[in-house]
Amino acid sequence: MAAAATPTAAPAKMRAVQYDAYGGGAAGLKHVEVPVPSAKKNELLLKLEAASINPVDWKIQKGILRPLLPRKFPFVPVTDVAGVVVDVGSGVNGFRAGDQVVAMLNSFSGGGLAEYAVASESLTVKRPPEVSAAEGAGLPIAAGTALQALRAIGAKFDGTGKPLNILITAASGGVGLYAIQLAKLAGLHITATCGARNVEFVRSLGADEVLDYRTPEGAKLQSPSGKKYDGVVHCTVGIAWSTFEPVLSSSGRVIDITPNFSAILTSSLHKVTFARKRLVPLLLSPNKADLEFLVGLLKDGKMKTVIDSKFPLTDASKAWEKSIEGHATGKIIVEMEG
Repeated sequence: MAAAATPTAAPAKMRAVQYDAYGGGAAGLKHVEVPVPSAKKNELLLKLEAASINPVDWKIQKGILRPLLPRKFPFVPVTDVAGVVVDVGSGVNGFRAGDQVVAMLNSFSGGGLAEYAVASESLTVKRPPEVSAAEGAGLPIAAGTALQALRAIGAKFDGTGKPLNILITAASGGVGLYAIQLAKLAGLHITATCGARNVEFVRSLGADEVLDYRTPEGAKLQSPSGKKYDGVVHCTVGIAWSTFEPVLSSSGRVIDITPNFSAILTSSLHKVTFARKRLVPLLLSPNKADLEFLVGLLKDGKMKTVIDSKFPLTDASKAWEKSIEGHATGKIIVEMEG
């Protein structure tokens, strides 16, 4: 059972951070006071303790998913949160006021950079006392993507999987650091790429071989031991298929978690030509079972959330800018107190 905090009634108004147009970056974020939302059927009202910024959050602000997201302006961004249940809507049976939880908010409505937010029961899980709010908030998108990418390669977490050789690019980022730990739990041989300053840290999390992406060897993605990769968790951009193709095994797959138009075209070509080596775009399919599994790994000490930095809600624009800069080692967390 998750630890229960003492519930308090929600106020009428709350602090939030929003933007009201595409573009603008960190300067486009505005601190506002808005009404506290209410929980509808199958929803929970959460008093937020922590939220995690993911690159997709500021990419939505840039207009990458226009006109799908945001659905309307002004928009309170961020989906990955942890907090305490304050109220439950009709039809909710698994939670009560005071439960500590981790949740992924609806991408269409966002709401994570605020003191309160509404979450669907179907994407909310209880957070045990062993897992802090900041650690839990890091999970939904980043760890969820890492988990689903590894499963797409063929990784299994029940001891029945094959000892696959994999490559993780940009392994010191939010997704990459979870992917290393999950791959190690699945018994895989891991080659990882990152910048020179993070080589030893990435190795300490479980990577068997680490390449500095700025070196000639790192640019070629070649395993120092000469292994071909059965799969790649591709967490960055700017690497052509022609770089991946020579280092893949005969039926190797590149799971691209940030696919652009070129990647989608390449993937389509591989499908229609029945290519054995394939590029596979991955879009996260959020689900409660994965989130419960990941929270359980944190609880049991089998995985950790690597936190790059924490900012109070009043400094949300600094957290936003840090994510845009792209050099964080781990997760960027916004905390609601203070």
